[in-house]
Amino acid sequence: MSVNRETALREISDIVLPDGRTLEKADLVRAFSVEGDTVRFVLEVADAGVARSLAPVEAEAKRRLEALPGIGRVQIVMTAPAGKPQGQPVRSSGAAPSLQIGRHPTGQAGPQPIPGVRNIVAIGSGKGGVGKSTVTSNLAVALARAGRRVGLLDADIYGPSQPRMMGVSGRPASPDGQHIEPLHAHGVTVMSIGLMLKEGEAVVWRGPMLMGAMQQMLQQVNWGELDVLLIDLPPGTGDVQLSLCQKAAVTGAIIVSTPQDVALLDARRAIDMFNKLKAPVLGLVENMSTYICPNCGHEAHLFGHGGVASEARQLGLPFLGELPLELEVRLAGDSGRPVALGEGATAQAYARLAQRLIQDGIA
Repeated sequence: MSVNRETALREISDIVLPDGRTLEKADLVRAFSVEGDTVRFVLEVADAGVARSLAPVEAEAKRRLEALPGIGRVQIVMTAPAGKPQGQPVRSSGAAPSLQIGRHPTGQAGPQPIPGVRNIVAIGSGKGGVGKSTVTSNLAVALARAGRRVGLLDADIYGPSQPRMMGVSGRPASPDGQHIEPLHAHGVTVMSIGLMLKEGEAVVWRGPMLMGAMQQMLQQVNWGELDVLLIDLPPGTGDVQLSLCQKAAVTGAIIVSTPQDVALLDARRAIDMFNKLKAPVLGLVENMSTYICPNCGHEAHLFGHGGVASEARQLGLPFLGELPLELEVRLAGDSGRPVALGEGATAQAYARLAQRLIQDGIA
């Protein structure tokens, strides 16, 4: 007989803390999960002193959970919120603690810079299907080839694709249970929620957990010294975009769109969102701008042409360039070696886009 997450969480919710509150009322439990016969969660406390005072609470929670049918192991990590003075994380098992993504966001006094990161550039679209993630991965590679120190954060929580596109796999290490060591590929420092999940595993989170995960990936990843951190945003104008602009000192946003009117409608919404969030729009990129037949050389405009450049003129925003539609782009992305690593016309288009950002002081 298996126990679900809600049943297990309810089992410990009424444990009384030293201050008289229950565990549920104190809202200390983070990243609670039940996987097979194992229950894992974090008790987030103010500091090491409080952690020591909660040792009986930890023991009682472990006792209750181990008594549930089908539960064979309970792993509890006690830790303090990021940014607060603390001692070493306290843990209940012999294994090194591993940081859990998806807790509620912690308090923060306005947007904060990321230590060592000179520029933070969000890449958004307003809608899906316009190739935003492909543009982000290839732009990151093109900037790295141009000698820039580049980071890539895949913030598309529900549909992370950068691990596949960048050819990285394996769970990032967190030796201290507080900070995440990102992965590296093609000269780019990479972090994605997809690296913290099993392949194909769905993320079913409400807004606060999304916002907490975003805060963690911004502030708890050891990004190192970067000229620019590119953030691949999910489609739309929701919690992740809001959290990014509330938590991080964003340099600005780049909007990706195809030339067609339907895509431009949503691109306008994305631009309006960034304006409301006080994040400058650095420019627009037209993706899938043209298609050259590999057999006869005929040029076709499958989604129209020039619509994004026209929109940029109307809005008084920089037009950063056109990117072609090409089979090799898809094949390269699926193989984990972005097309910008090569030497063809598409790679040159990304190289031009990278040089434009460098000249503008964005990267």
